[in-house]
Amino acid sequence: MEASLLKMVEAEGRGRSLVAAKPLKAGQVVLKDSPILLYSAFPVLPPQPFQAAQATSESNYCSYCFKFIQKLQSSPLPCPSCSASVFCSLHCQSLAFSSSHSPWLCQSLKRLRDVGSSPLLNRPVELQVQMRFLIAAYNLASVSPSNFQNLLSLQGEPSMFIDSPESKYNVLFLHSLVSALCPTETGVEISFSVELIAALLAKDKLNAFGLMEPFLPENERLVRAYGIYPRASFFNHDCLPNACRFDYVDAATADGNNTDIIVRLIHDIPERREICLSYFPVNLKYSERQRRLKEDYGFFCDCDRCRVEANWSDQEYDDGLDEDGLNDEEEEAAMDEDENEEMAADEGGDVAQEDNDFPHAYFFLNYMCNRENCWGTLAPLPPSGFTPSMVMECNVCGILRNSKELMDGNMVQQ
Repeated sequence: MEASLLKMVEAEGRGRSLVAAKPLKAGQVVLKDSPILLYSAFPVLPPQPFQAAQATSESNYCSYCFKFIQKLQSSPLPCPSCSASVFCSLHCQSLAFSSSHSPWLCQSLKRLRDVGSSPLLNRPVELQVQMRFLIAAYNLASVSPSNFQNLLSLQGEPSMFIDSPESKYNVLFLHSLVSALCPTETGVEISFSVELIAALLAKDKLNAFGLMEPFLPENERLVRAYGIYPRASFFNHDCLPNACRFDYVDAATADGNNTDIIVRLIHDIPERREICLSYFPVNLKYSERQRRLKEDYGFFCDCDRCRVEANWSDQEYDDGLDEDGLNDEEEEAAMDEDENEEMAADEGGDVAQEDNDFPHAYFFLNYMCNRENCWGTLAPLPPSGFTPSMVMECNVCGILRNSKELMDGNMVQQ
């Protein structure tokens, strides 16, 4: 996080928040963050015959950098000690063996994948992925105690996982597995109590970012891995965000940090304005957004958009929507806002005025990708010096489009 760009404040009812330390420009990178912990989003055990098959296999991804191996046109290198991990190169394999894929973690995954006797057999996928996280967290405590303490400092209380009988049962089950897997001599001065297991699961639930599979319009886009990014965790949610995050996992990077995430501004931001991300695609209707926020993060949203849409029925929301997600009245309102874009930018980037009944209309037309089944968010490429970029990039499908051609949907070749 650029100290000169952002500062942390305590916002009433929102906890720690990140605000602009000075006026910021559209497309400006306000954060590049590296993960302190990464783990696979695939279940520990291969899918059973009665379970739905995964769209792709875990073996398609490097267990260290999580690049799509098929795109690299290289053959996966399996771990010689277990069948749970593969690597895209000897370099990644060597780095993994010295950090994320320690001998203890390797043997833990090997024992858990023994289908004939695994306690995870027939357990839900979510529970298996949680087990992956806990193994990775224990390993982090061993290889990087400072990063483990950083993980513990993030938001998330044990009560999230021990207040209901079902979740407490799962915590007790996972605790028994972790305790059974722990070696007798690790050099780690930490005891994974039931309370600590619950606290770690809460940290993961509230702070993990998903690194997604490559976008294909015809397939559901699944998560390939989860990462804990300590500084990015401080961004709060808004249903009309003014920033969005990008990851370039499959891209060739000079520094090798392909799992870093980058947060760029969608439009100009005035000083002291809070910078927010959307925790999910912005096209979701009010009831679905509120349900997901409550179930996944424990709060209801009261942003400008939600205050307007709270009085809509789902039928009213769906009636007359066109391919942009807007009905005629909303599109007309968005066009009016578009004509006044300069004035809105001068007032601090708030494109939704108080008297606009459709605060999302302008956003949908100008900042939401209209590629089939994408629903990503568009942000300008970083400005060149003081010159703003006219090219918008989608944070889901990666397509580029000229901001002057948004209304007719013309695309820029990548």
